Amino acid sequence: MAKMTNKDILKAVKEKNVKFIRLWFTDVLGFLKGFAISPSELEGALEEGMGFDGSSIEGFARIEESDMIARPDPDTFEILPWRAGEEYSVARMFCDIYEPSGKPFEGDPRFVLKRNLAKAKELGFTYNVGPELEYFYFKDSKTPEPLDNGGYFDLVPLDVAQDLRRDTIFTLQALGITVEYSHHEVAPSQHEIDLRYTDALTMADNVMTYRLVVKEIARKHGVYATFMPKPIFGINGSGMHVHQSLFKGDKNAFFEKSEKYHLSNTGKAYTAGILKHAPEITAITSQWVNSYKRLVPGYEAPVYICWAQMNRSALVRIPMYKPGKEKATRIEYRSPDPSCNPYLAFSVMLAAGLEGITKKYKLGEPANDNIYHMSEAEKEKVGIKSLPEDLLEAIKIAEKSKLIKECLGDKLFEYFIRNKKMEWNEYKAQVSKYEIDKYLPIL
Repeated sequence: MAKMTNKDILKAVKEKNVKFIRLWFTDVLGFLKGFAISPSELEGALEEGMGFDGSSIEGFARIEESDMIARPDPDTFEILPWRAGEEYSVARMFCDIYEPSGKPFEGDPRFVLKRNLAKAKELGFTYNVGPELEYFYFKDSKTPEPLDNGGYFDLVPLDVAQDLRRDTIFTLQALGITVEYSHHEVAPSQHEIDLRYTDALTMADNVMTYRLVVKEIARKHGVYATFMPKPIFGINGSGMHVHQSLFKGDKNAFFEKSEKYHLSNTGKAYTAGILKHAPEITAITSQWVNSYKRLVPGYEAPVYICWAQMNRSALVRIPMYKPGKEKATRIEYRSPDPSCNPYLAFSVMLAAGLEGITKKYKLGEPANDNIYHMSEAEKEKVGIKSLPEDLLEAIKIAEKSKLIKECLGDKLFEYFIRNKKMEWNEYKAQVSKYEIDKYLPIL
């Protein structure tokens, strides 16, 4: 796809009667932030960026150093399709955040991903990802009341959200985002739309756009969409399985025809790195208290650190090779959930995989049995360990991780750990409905 120049953008704004340009970025926790500028400000914004106060943005800056510069990325210019049909158009661009000195702001998640992608590039690699984001439709944001009782791949009349998914896909395509699949998921009112793989920076921007589009289309239909990992007890939660591979030019560095599973030594070492560092990166890929309500045995969420080809209870799956589809050779990391910060999640997965490559980690044997049916003794015998059981355990492991600190950078690492500790302390002080129902009648 041809890159847009500043001149192209100014021309498009005039031709399409754009009256507002929204400048988007994310805070440390992955919430979409932004502000709008008028076309008269656009040329200056493209050349020099736009100043804003970063002191109220999560993890950005203290009050005494609050000035920030948002520099729009011209490659991310798009007209927002849900404003179509109005008398004027609204466009958006993702921004990189800078300090007034002109130095990239180290607390910007997009900068963190760019820095890690640069490390991959030094080794000759391009990092491609293709996430599968699951989510729920509910009647409103106050109670998790499903719209249907459909199940996996169900169609009408049970799947009442087909129109919602269709409109969402049309909107994503209008924004230049390629969709591969969409279907009803396992749980009632749970859905999935899969994005076609692309480079990690573009995909992180796409994930942020996807989440907004899903919510915006749901709102237009009078319902609520949520990426909360586990909104209802007793049914499957929502995951974000991340398919990933490294390319060298046009060649998939994970593919090797002569190897078993057709996975190259590079692919094996990358997978070994992901598995070895899985406990450390979990605080980033599953960053909320609620994330760990999903990561429990029995609901198709992977909790055991191992790999396999067909076994969906494994943390890493190697999809079956199809002749002529060498470029599709990849690994699938199954523990992230769709509410994570995609810039940071892609960063830590890449960092773990590259560590495996540079340090030549060896990949162990696959786990071909259903791990959920294995006893603790059987798992211990074959060396299968578990992911952290809750956010507190995940934080403690991440806090000691040299890999995570280097990957995120000192500034963002310190803020992230501090924020997650605050979340845990707030959570553990709550009195839950479970406690009221269990203890009030007997104590």
